[in-house]
Amino acid sequence: MTRILVALSLVGVGALHAQEVTSRRLIDADKETQNWLQYSRTYNAWRYSPLDQINRNSIRRLAPVWSFQTGDIQGGLQATPLVADGVMYVSTSWNRVFALDAATGRKLWHYFYEKPKQIAAAYGPWNRGVALGYGLVFMGTLDNHLVALDAKTGREVWNVNIEDVATCGCNITGAPLVVKDKVVVGVTAGDSAHRGYINAFDAKTGKHAWRFWTIPGPGEPGHETWKGDSWKYGGGSSWMTGSFDPELNLIYWGVGNPAADFYGEDRRGANLYTDSTVALDADTGKLKWYYQQVPFDVWDWDSVYENVLLDLNYKGQKRKLLVNVNKGGYVFVVDRTDGKFVNAWPLVESLNWIKSIDEQGNLVGRNEPVVGKPNLICPSVGGGRSWNHGAYSPKTGWFYTTGIEWCEIVTPQVQKPDEGKLFMAGEFEMKPPLKGEPGGHLGAYDPITGERAWIYRSKYPLLASVLATGGGLVFTGDPEGQFLALDATSGKKLWNFQTGSGHRGSPITYAVKGRQYVATPSGWGSALAGLLPQLWPETEHIPGGSTITVFALME
Repeated sequence: MTRILVALSLVGVGALHAQEVTSRRLIDADKETQNWLQYSRTYNAWRYSPLDQINRNSIRRLAPVWSFQTGDIQGGLQATPLVADGVMYVSTSWNRVFALDAATGRKLWHYFYEKPKQIAAAYGPWNRGVALGYGLVFMGTLDNHLVALDAKTGREVWNVNIEDVATCGCNITGAPLVVKDKVVVGVTAGDSAHRGYINAFDAKTGKHAWRFWTIPGPGEPGHETWKGDSWKYGGGSSWMTGSFDPELNLIYWGVGNPAADFYGEDRRGANLYTDSTVALDADTGKLKWYYQQVPFDVWDWDSVYENVLLDLNYKGQKRKLLVNVNKGGYVFVVDRTDGKFVNAWPLVESLNWIKSIDEQGNLVGRNEPVVGKPNLICPSVGGGRSWNHGAYSPKTGWFYTTGIEWCEIVTPQVQKPDEGKLFMAGEFEMKPPLKGEPGGHLGAYDPITGERAWIYRSKYPLLASVLATGGGLVFTGDPEGQFLALDATSGKKLWNFQTGSGHRGSPITYAVKGRQYVATPSGWGSALAGLLPQLWPETEHIPGGSTITVFALME
């Protein structure tokens, strides 16, 4: 494949450098309160920072101190910025990476992975983040490469092509995860005639270490759950970022829906390991356990969202738990040592694809769409929640997550696979929910039982990730451009700021020289944002300019 050209803008390189982010630093990331070293800050995916300089009492003095425009015209900004020792690293749509002075916004360097001639167009130009480790910055690309950049200069150190995009119709939009001496990365194509996987590479050299196929081939356990040769085209993407438990040496990764999305007769069976959380040995990639949330999915319910790792008391016993929000509007709780089902609870009010989930985790009263017939299904194909992450606060013991109230009319169709091509086998149209007005909400929940402490309702779906802090605050953003701070205990809105474009990314907080900052990416875009105008026509006009806005307390 033709060598990708790199454009570097070296501004002030040498003036500010982060120290090398080692494996030990990543394991102890919770102790580095000033930094945000990885996608969810820590391996347990809490999206929580103990910083408390910005709190309920001081929030009224929060004001913007700098902003940086990435220059993106299309695609918006969906990333989680990372901060290491005063340097911010942020990726954008179309595979750009910027290194910025985290206190001033001054550009240190800029890397541009020049747009390839052929990309997996079905999955858009988006990028949700980078990873740090061993003096390198890791990014997945639109044509299914993984690149490593020198963290000090932005120069490309290594570049591996995982699979030809022309064949697989896939790309990498999620942030990689550095685990020990490896960098682990997933892939899109859950809606294409493609077989999904998770890959690990030597972080220093780019040498391939292991691959886990999310759909088992002949002779592998679980292959019998696929009819005929449907496994070859069965989807099972791994497009978001996993978690890691260093004590158990297990990587937890979510797997997406089977393909075709809405027509299942040619793949009738449980379709392992789609709609599952898989636990993999970090050194070998071998499967240790799995939990499948939705066997034989015909609704497009991914299980790829964040896997939140919690050590909590449950029924009088301390348990190592994993909490995962399913796209279908349920939250699943399992034991992360063995994958045994613990509980499941509904996140949204508009649910009719099943009637309930029993005490063993079985789906009760499946409402499967009928081929050729319009079927009302709730929630919609956009999900009871999108990929944007929730947050867990150890101070309140609550899990904070958004939800979306909307439905769809879906009409499944018979479709034969064409390798690497779109393979959804159906048409859909957004519809209002069964009760009330369509919209979104952010709530505080007991992570095990789902008991709700409070709810904040929004006219539009809230599609930005959530940040919880030691200052008793919860931050998120809305499509109209408002960046919000809520009281973590009551849900009361305490503060807001108009950033000028809709929010689809993930806010963070960090400190430089003892001063706490809160940073939020804004810039409207994504496949889900493209569905909103069917119910909210005015969202067609939401500004999409991509900007990092950073706030701190003013005296």
